[in-house]
This record gives sequence, C-alpha cells and structure tokens, in this order.
Amino acid sequence: MVEGTAQSYWMASTQPRSYPVLEEDAEADVVVIGGGIAGIATAWELVQAGRSVVLLEADRIAAGVTGYTTGRLSAAHPWIFAQLRDSYGADTARLYARSQQEAVDHVVATAERLGIEADIERRPSHVYVERPDRVDDLRAEAEAAREAGLPASFVTGTDLPYPVAGALRVEDQVQFHPRRYLLALADRFTSAGGRIYERSRAVELSQGRPSRVASDTGGTVRAQDVVVATLFPALGTRLLDSRLTPLRELVVAAPIAAESDPGALYITREENTRSVRTAPYRDGQRLLLVTGESFPPGTTDVADRQRRLVEWTRRHFRIDDVAYWWSAQDLDTADKVPYVGRVEDHLYVATGYARSGMSHGVMSGRLLTRLICGQDSPCADLYSPTREHPRPEVGEVSQTVVTKAKRKVMDHLHAMTGNADDLRAGSGAVLHHNGRLQAIYKDDGSDVHVLSPHCPHSGCLVRFNDTERVWECPCHGCRFALDGSVLQGPAITSLPAADDPSVTR
Repeated sequence: MVEGTAQSYWMASTQPRSYPVLEEDAEADVVVIGGGIAGIATAWELVQAGRSVVLLEADRIAAGVTGYTTGRLSAAHPWIFAQLRDSYGADTARLYARSQQEAVDHVVATAERLGIEADIERRPSHVYVERPDRVDDLRAEAEAAREAGLPASFVTGTDLPYPVAGALRVEDQVQFHPRRYLLALADRFTSAGGRIYERSRAVELSQGRPSRVASDTGGTVRAQDVVVATLFPALGTRLLDSRLTPLRELVVAAPIAAESDPGALYITREENTRSVRTAPYRDGQRLLLVTGESFPPGTTDVADRQRRLVEWTRRHFRIDDVAYWWSAQDLDTADKVPYVGRVEDHLYVATGYARSGMSHGVMSGRLLTRLICGQDSPCADLYSPTREHPRPEVGEVSQTVVTKAKRKVMDHLHAMTGNADDLRAGSGAVLHHNGRLQAIYKDDGSDVHVLSPHCPHSGCLVRFNDTERVWECPCHGCRFALDGSVLQGPAITSLPAADDPSVTR
C-alpha cells in the first residue's frame, strides 16, 4: 500500500475542458501536436502572431505530463550554467539564462494581461547541497549563473527546516498552478480563432506542401507547418530516439501550517533528487509538494520509493497525512539542453526538458513562433534539435544507444518462465509461456489478461508497474494501460492482445 490519494493535486483541483474529436478534415497554417505546456504555449503564441492553428491532443489538454508536474517555474535549473559556459562558451550560457528568465516573466505578464488567476507567487529559487564536499562546485555554479545574467548568489542559510551546506539562490522566480494557467490560456486561444481537438491521436505524418497529419479518429489536418510538442516525439523525428533518456519521479503532497512554509523553491540532486515548494491550500494551510526518487520507466520498486519519499518528508517537515501522490515523466538530453526548433523544412519539435519543463515549455512557444514566422532568434542554434554535441556528450549519446540495445537482449534472456498461476492478484509480468513471451496481468478477481510484451515503438519488452498498474517500456518511456491502450508515447499504437488464448487462470 502507498500513502495518500493517487491523484495529482493540479488535476484534482481543476475541472477539465471539453473539446471535440477530430472527425472531419481541417486546414490551418500550423498544426500543433500535443496539448501540454509546450503545445498550448506554442499554439497561443502563433495565433497571436496571426497564424491559423489547429492543436491535436491524444487525450485531454494539460492532463499528461503537464498535469503531473510540480509547477516550479524557474530559470534556476540545477547544475547547468557552469557546464554551458565550459562546453559552449559564456555567450551561450547568457542566452540560456536570458531565454529561461524571459519565459518566467512572460507567464506572469501574460496572466496579468489576460486576467488569469493561477496562484502565481514570486519566490526565490534555490539549488542546494547538504554535503560539504560539494560546496566549492556549487559556489562555481552560482558564479556561472550570476555571470550568465541571473540575479544569483551563493548563500549558506535558507528557510528550510534542516541545515544545508550551501545554496545557489536566484531571486524573483515563480511557483504557480500550471493547469489553471494553461486551461485559461486554451480558452483565450479558442476565443482568438484557434481550434483544439481532444482524444484525437496523431498517427501519421505525410510531409509536403502542405503536410498532412492523420488522426486515429479518421480526421486529417492539412497545414503548411507542423509542430511536434509531445513529450517524446512520435512522428517524423526518429533521429532523436538515441538522444533522449526517459525518467520518472514521484511527488507527495501534504498540508502544512502556513507558518511552516519554507517560503521559497528548493531543489537538490542529492538523495536521488529532492524538490520542495508549497501552494495555496485551505485556510491557515499550505500544500507542501516534495518531488524525488528519480528512476527509469519499468522500475519495479515504485511503492518502496514512494515510502522513502514520504518518510523523508515526514522527517524534515511537520506533516500528518499525505493528501496526494503522483508520478511524472520527463526526458533528459546528453547536454541537459532541450531540443527545440526546426528538424527539417516546415517540421518543428520541442522536447527534452530535463525536469525543467515549465520554463522550457514557455520558451519553446516563443522560439518556435519566431522560427515559423521567419524571424531570427539568437537562441535557435542553442536549442536546435540538429545541433552537434561536444565530445563528452557524444559519448553519452553513444552509451544510451548501447544500453538500449543491451536491454533488448538481456530482457529476453531474463524473462521468467511460468504462467498466470505464478502471479498474485493485482500483479503482472512478462513470462515465457507456451514457447513465447507474453505480458500477463492477473486482476484482483484473478481474471487473466494477456498482451504482446513488445513495445510497438521500439520492440523492447515492457515491464509491469505494480503500484500504478501500467505496462512501461524502459527504452523510450512508452506506457500502456491494462488493456494495452497507449497512455504515453512515443508509441502511437496499442500493445496488441496476445495471439495465444490458452493461458488459463
């Protein structure tokens, strides 16, 4: 058992919008695939620039990765500024810092201009260390952030209820309610003439002048430009498969007394990541959100990780019961810089947000709009999805390719031999059964459900997440429901039912 209600607070505290399914053909200047923060921000910026825009979302807008974020909107990304300066030069570090801070400020200005109420709070943001042997490195990171133009300083004291060895503090950052902001922005987008189609998964891209994007609902969108703004790009961008590494993190949320609010945003990469912030909650209370326990999709000890995160939170803060818990997925790149920009003529992508998706998503909308409108951007080369990596990052890309290839082989070798009788109720596993591999799930009533175990995107074997009861692909992060339907791409087709009906209870 895990503690708390398995639901995102952002989802629980907002009502979904309802947009139609794409059942007929449509035309637009631009089609945006993906209804998270990057897709909605891009669609909004484009319609403000005078373009006609169609946005396609496979499920519901702001209900995927964006609905399960922490809502930390900050340019103070962990351990990036010294790396950028040393790998690409001081000018590149300054471009990165400026584009991220401009994204933070743009959300605040947009909400004020449009009258959007999204619990926006200006707070300082901290990257901290508890280990004394990391202090010198963090001092250097703080200096690099300051040189890059951020209002950064190195401090040794914070308002956390436990000591730290040092912290990089950046003033004037933001925490907010991401769904309230994005649902309101989507309303403004449609009022300005934009069109949103939900539960309309893009399954085929035919590039041309115009390009055609076909949906699994039967409708097709014809557009001059295509933006792929899904978490892991599914169409037209397979060149990024080897450059993106999926990971998941857990979030626990618990009420605390308002006077116990640490008053800022905090993140450390120690203890397998701990990120701390609060949000407005009930009278006299704040909601404390703690994120951490990074792990690859397909990891089997999710419940243990959730318990560790709860225990850490209870040890450091005065909490009683956990109100909510959830998990979120993101993608790392080799150099921790996103891939945003033109892949080829009239095809654009936004991905690889390295656990800083709020500012990256807003930055992406601004950058892609400039590129699509034929305007220059000083950030285009920095974020280009076709950029070359320095030698150390090239090695990381190569290692990712090797690791995924090994996983395909080793997972086949290590799959257990057995049948559904070997499984406890509520669990699943990939088993050798009757001469073939099968993904077998036994539900709480001991009924058995059998699927093909091969991810349709990559051929990797899926693994069962007992805590969330989903099938996950460790290679690219695809996630599938118990019936095989796609929960998270880049897969665009379901895990098929196994062709062997002989598995019995």
